[in-house]
Amino acid sequence: MEHLLDQFLNYCTVEKGLSHNTLESYSRDLIKYLNFLTTKGIKDITKTTDVTIISFVSLLKKEGLSTRTIARTLTSLKMFYKFLSEDQHITHNPTLHIETPRRESKLPHVLSMEEVDALLEKPERDTPRGLRDKALLELLYATGLRVSEIVSLSLNDINLEAGYLIAYGKGSKERVVPVGEVAQNLLKGYLREVRPQLLKHTQSHYLFFTRGGKPMTRQGFWKLIKKYSRAAGIKKNISPHTLRHSFASHLLERGADLRSVQLMLGHADISSTQIYTHVTTERLKKIHTQYHPRS
Repeated sequence: MEHLLDQFLNYCTVEKGLSHNTLESYSRDLIKYLNFLTTKGIKDITKTTDVTIISFVSLLKKEGLSTRTIARTLTSLKMFYKFLSEDQHITHNPTLHIETPRRESKLPHVLSMEEVDALLEKPERDTPRGLRDKALLELLYATGLRVSEIVSLSLNDINLEAGYLIAYGKGSKERVVPVGEVAQNLLKGYLREVRPQLLKHTQSHYLFFTRGGKPMTRQGFWKLIKKYSRAAGIKKNISPHTLRHSFASHLLERGADLRSVQLMLGHADISSTQIYTHVTTERLKKIHTQYHPRS
């Protein structure tokens, strides 16, 4: 059955153009499933039924996995069996009538506008690295890019005269994202004066980079934002996506329409963007409770 998994992952890579992270998730989930089949003495994928799938899900629940993880695993299984059915490896898809459990709606952590201001003021303005970090954080908040998108930006992806950049999201989907005036001005200064100092005698086509002109990593960015959030006295649990979440929430708070925010974030489904309306509602409730005389 391992060769079928290899064929499926190759199909997802070549024909579907799925991201590396998605492929890793599929691979991890399906290897666990195939190991489960081995323990049950099932060596032929055609011998699996809906009962097999239900037994596997029951095992995941007994292991204490979250509803979110189980839902993601079922999605992997459904994609795998759909591929097997379309490629005629099986005549019956046992996942067709298996319902995916509803995922818990976890609200993302967002910063207040005051906290964002405090965070963005922390990078030093008198050192090349501090100016780079300032430009990086300002651009992230100005565009709402995923961390993976901003660290992979090249010089060819930005057009500061026109005020936009090209981002490549999940599945290498391309989208145009506007860049605000504050971030534009900082980037112009960074490109003109700071970037050449940081590069010294090396070359790089990346907008932001580490030593040797290599792109920044997600882990490197996480350490960077943690450093500045501590310096700003922010007690909230900061993640690499915190500024992205804050970008979306603040736009909606100030009257942006949901569809426009969806396009800027690069969400394929507007339901992914709607979670930020809940964030905004929760914030309004807190303000009401804090300041209303009858609360």
